[in-house]
Amino acid sequence: MSRMIFDGDKIATLRAVRRVWAIGAVHGDAARLRTLHRAVSERFEPGDRLVYLGNTLGRGPDPAGAVDEVLSFRRAVIAAHGMFAADVAMLRGAQEEMWQKLQQLQFAMNPPEVFDWMVEQGVGPTLEAYGGRVADGHAAARAGAAMCARWTASLRDGMHARPGHVPFMSALRRAAVGASGDDHLELLFVSAGIDPSRPLETQKDSFWWPPCDLNKLEAPYGEFARIVAGFERAAHGVVETPFTMTLDGGAGRGGSLVAACIEAGGALAETLEA
Repeated sequence: MSRMIFDGDKIATLRAVRRVWAIGAVHGDAARLRTLHRAVSERFEPGDRLVYLGNTLGRGPDPAGAVDEVLSFRRAVIAAHGMFAADVAMLRGAQEEMWQKLQQLQFAMNPPEVFDWMVEQGVGPTLEAYGGRVADGHAAARAGAAMCARWTASLRDGMHARPGHVPFMSALRRAAVGASGDDHLELLFVSAGIDPSRPLETQKDSFWWPPCDLNKLEAPYGEFARIVAGFERAAHGVVETPFTMTLDGGAGRGGSLVAACIEAGGALAETLEA
């Protein structure tokens, strides 16, 4: 696996990794993300890399503001001397996956049922951030394909009205890998988990809704020294096992936002919390 070439539209590659700053699930908590960014910026060193582990959107008070904050900090990082756009990876979490699917709700087999499930999973604040209302979504989902299509078009218009937000969604990747200077793969970054029985490029929904608890992995996944995920349902903060690490303090759900600095070989160098 050490010199595999991945589909860049699906999996980002962070090259010449020495350290990676990984930011856990934000879930729309723009204020905590702003505070965390300030702390990371004070510690960010030449050669460091940055990865957002998905779920920037979602349950918290300001999903659109969280996207603005990601875009602003990303610009500052890649503007630094010696940094490139590929040195920052942004992952798609379950919230971004649902938001994209919500904009195609008219094509669902059972739109009312799908919409109800998405609302239960926390898509409501994102919907409202782009000018929609949950009540209108319920009505559109039950009014037929034509009405539903008009409603989802209004959501896309709301997103286009926020500069950079459509490109943000297009730039999201399903996972990111961290490679050392000799291109040996050491780190795997995902939103929530993986299916350990499947190759990396065939994971699909397992990145967002994994079939098993990532922290119960009892063996390495391929040649990766460690898998790092940003969402853990119980939101236990920073959890380390010999082969995995999860970074979820419950931001957007009444808890904190967590970031970790991880060395190329998988060792945890530092954690931050806001």
